[in-house]
Amino acid sequence: MILTVEGDISAYYVQTLCLLFFPGSKFGVEEKPSPENPEAHVRFYREGEAFCSTATLSLGDRQSTGTGEILVSDIPDASAERLAKIAVGRAVFAAGKELLGYTPPWGILTGVRPSKVASELILTGNGILRSKRVLRDEYFVNPKKAVLAVSVAATELKITKSISLHDSCSVYISIPFCPSRCAYCSFVSGTSGRLLSLIDDYLETLFLDIDNIFSVIRSLGLTVSTVYIGGGTPTVLTPTKLKALLARVAKNVDTASLAEFTLEAGRPDTITAEKLEIAKAYGVTRVSVNPQTLSDELLLSIGRRHTVDDFYRAYELARSSGIRDINVDLIAGLPGDSFSNFSVSMDAILSLAPTNITVHSFSVKNAADIRRQDGFALPLGGGDAAKSVEYSQLRAKNAGYRPYYMYRQKNTVGNLENVGYATEGHEGLYNVLMMEELHSIFAVGAAAVTKLVHHCAPRAGTSKIQRIFTPKYPYEYLRDAEKIRVGDASVGMPSLAEKIQGFYEQHNP
Repeated sequence: MILTVEGDISAYYVQTLCLLFFPGSKFGVEEKPSPENPEAHVRFYREGEAFCSTATLSLGDRQSTGTGEILVSDIPDASAERLAKIAVGRAVFAAGKELLGYTPPWGILTGVRPSKVASELILTGNGILRSKRVLRDEYFVNPKKAVLAVSVAATELKITKSISLHDSCSVYISIPFCPSRCAYCSFVSGTSGRLLSLIDDYLETLFLDIDNIFSVIRSLGLTVSTVYIGGGTPTVLTPTKLKALLARVAKNVDTASLAEFTLEAGRPDTITAEKLEIAKAYGVTRVSVNPQTLSDELLLSIGRRHTVDDFYRAYELARSSGIRDINVDLIAGLPGDSFSNFSVSMDAILSLAPTNITVHSFSVKNAADIRRQDGFALPLGGGDAAKSVEYSQLRAKNAGYRPYYMYRQKNTVGNLENVGYATEGHEGLYNVLMMEELHSIFAVGAAAVTKLVHHCAPRAGTSKIQRIFTPKYPYEYLRDAEKIRVGDASVGMPSLAEKIQGFYEQHNP
């Protein structure tokens, strides 16, 4: 897509708006005009107390122009940046809607966390009903999506009341290895024999980093609320290696004191009774068993090396293990899927009555294999995916589940959302704490991101956040792990512990 931006507004933000109408578009200087390549010209400016914008979108010989305006008095407590984004969002929204005859379900909300906006509205005194109206009228959110966002926000606020956010934290441990790569996957995970051969060295290094990060946490006087072992597929480890990993965690924290301890089992073909027995013995309280679909044909087409029968076998093992909570993932809108097929999968999962169900909307990142297939494209309106997502929300509600966390991704079919549902009292706490940036997440391993959070004031929207990234790939992590752990004075590189200490000293003098 060819994009021109004028005025003091983030070009990246404008790109995210354009993706609402042209999903999967790429932006770069190499993009050339053509009948198939859309163009956008966006201008932002101020006139006194008014924040104004115009946007012109073109596709072939068709063109549409939209305008957006908002006054400071419309949202008195809003920052200039927020007002600018609303003005530009309204302009692009109007142009895109007229050009394509399509209304994005989330209006001009482009961020990962639409429920965060709803939470801010609730916490700043708007109340439930007014928060829904603001999302609908100011952000052009579909009324059903506004209800969903506010419902999720209200649940998040309720379930986090028991957590002392200012002196607690969570820990994420990355196991970036999988038995095979799914066609839609963009996570950094090793599947080749060469990369899988790194597991022993990877764990040896990871154990040192686990010890190190818990030492830092103790020095800060923080309490660990949740631990999440993700990937990849952590259960790709042998029983012996999985036991060693969980034992290392237990060496550093009393797992019985945790509010939640999650192990991503993920792939049914990696789950055994022995591994689940080990997990239960070391205090794991939540596992995910993820079929994504209950269609063998679709599983084969997306590169999952397991069958529907494998899922049922793994799910029964998980239920028999005594682990408190089981999450099951489904994906709406998989290539080749249909509403009728998805609804069968959803109904079958509900009949199993897991405590958690997460429904993802099909999303493809640039690194995914499926994106390179000839003719691949995301349908603008979502097609059957939109019907599937709406069906999942209705069926989950009627079955006694409530939505408790939600996030969105770029390049998602129909601009749809990912929603976690749970029976009351069984919500995935780590998901809420991480997604809504409620406290610090200390992360170790390849592609892990430590997210440091300091709440400047009790009201929403006043947090300072710093992210610390580790190398993406296992071999890069092994190469650089020691420098990250102890620092490198020769190039002025502080250690991970020093970076963390510096953040807390700066914000907690």
